[in-house]
Amino acid sequence: VQLQASGGGSVQAGGSLRLSCKASGFAFASYRMAWYRRSPGKERELVASITSGGSADYVDSVKGRFTISRDNGKNTVLLQMTSLKPEDTGVYFCKRDSNVALWGQGTLVTVSS
Repeated sequence: VQLQASGGGSVQAGGSLRLSCKASGFAFASYRMAWYRRSPGKERELVASITSGGSADYVDSVKGRFTISRDNGKNTVLLQMTSLKPEDTGVYFCKRDSNVALWGQGTLVTVSS
């Protein structure tokens, strides 16, 4: 049972990245999934979430720039990030929302000005 995140990297402000989180060992389609980030000097925050039915929600700071999606056939949740800003820098984690939470290992996103 695990989540494997990938897709982080370094980009300039205004650039784009796509994060991917591959799930294994559980019934992925049944769970709400989320992306969190921990930015330097800040608490970990919820960035985006998506229900098992595909309804998405976002923190205000990323609305209109980030899109969360899921492919249940591939057991994958994606986070498409566009118009990136330096304040988007941080370690991004995917998470399975359940009574027993499951976290991925994190992938680093660095946005330079």
